[in-house]
Amino acid sequence: MKIAEEHIAVTGGASGLGEAVAHALAKAGAKVTVIDRSADGARRVADAIGGHALTLDVTDDTAGDGLDRAIAALGPLRGLVNCAGIGGAARIVGRDGPMALDSFEKTIRVNLLGTFNMLRLAAARMQSNPPDADGGRGAIVNTASVAAFDGQIGQAAYAASKGGIVALALPAARELARFGIRVNTVAPGIFLTPLLAELPDEVQQGIAASIPFPNRLGDPAEFAAMVLMCLTNSYLNAEVIRLDGGVRLPPK
Repeated sequence: MKIAEEHIAVTGGASGLGEAVAHALAKAGAKVTVIDRSADGARRVADAIGGHALTLDVTDDTAGDGLDRAIAALGPLRGLVNCAGIGGAARIVGRDGPMALDSFEKTIRVNLLGTFNMLRLAAARMQSNPPDADGGRGAIVNTASVAAFDGQIGQAAYAASKGGIVALALPAARELARFGIRVNTVAPGIFLTPLLAELPDEVQQGIAASIPFPNRLGDPAEFAAMVLMCLTNSYLNAEVIRLDGGVRLPPK
């Protein structure tokens, strides 16, 4: 799949990994829709890259209406990169008792259900695109996390939400293959993003020290480069790619 002149949407595009992806896509010549629940953030990034800002909640059943507006503005949707997500940490049973069920549910809803919601809505629109030389009509890249494999104490909700995204990769790719739509997933390790910034400095430094090589936090531009590879390599499908410097998270 080529990127230049093609319309690609990025959820969570107003900050962190999503913002890095939006900038990389625009630099590669794509027409980018920056999707975020923050209207100001989406507009800021869209203005910076010459893209289209779209404010919506990725868990909203009517988010397809927003995609239709973006398609009207930039043309057929050929790519979707799901970067929207939330973090947070809580023990299953802590000092104050069991984890609040609504806290677990919110993480699952935003990270997993939000990813699936945007995937299904984008795929429904991609299926009518004219095929390219390989018969491809679109490509979707989801964002998981190494926590899906190495979930730490306090990460039950987050790890479960990202584990669901990992499990979604193969069945989604198999089902959407008949439409010529590829689905891949990137599972980043410890990157310097707003989510990481929520952790205390000593925790961040300790995590960086545990990364085998390079012995540092990931650069969002490196994540963006992997996403572009997933979009452009037409033979890559149904894969979950760890991008983590070789780190394996300890229990805590």
